[in-house]
Amino acid sequence: MMIWFSKVTVDLLNQYSKNTLLEQLGIQFTEVGDDYIKASLPVDNRTVQPAGLLHGGASVALAESIGSVGAFLCVDPEMYNCVGLEINANHIRSKKNGVVYGIGKPLHIGKKTQIWEIKIKDEQERLIAISRITIAVIEKRK
Repeated sequence: MMIWFSKVTVDLLNQYSKNTLLEQLGIQFTEVGDDYIKASLPVDNRTVQPAGLLHGGASVALAESIGSVGAFLCVDPEMYNCVGLEINANHIRSKKNGVVYGIGKPLHIGKKTQIWEIKIKDEQERLIAISRITIAVIEKRK
């Protein structure tokens, strides 16, 4: 079952990411399914911590980007904004190079809140991190 308010493409999502944190970190949306969004994050000099491992904050930025965009795509953009209310992450495996992929799916899509789960995996489908974000759905003032 399709959950999006209107038709969305990967190209459109990547256009919206221009001149944002997503572009600075190299986050690219790669797939949009009926009920999920997938994006990639390079593990390189922009996204590692001093020890050369994927920075937990970069993983969380990927997760928040996927969850926030997913939530926004589920509402009428003329009537609502979606903003992060709370996010958590468990970092399970380290990563020194290559790419990680985040796949976000909603656990709850309500009128006032949404909850999204984002699993971050490497090229071999090993779980790197898992995150959950709660989104506030706020009616725009007229």
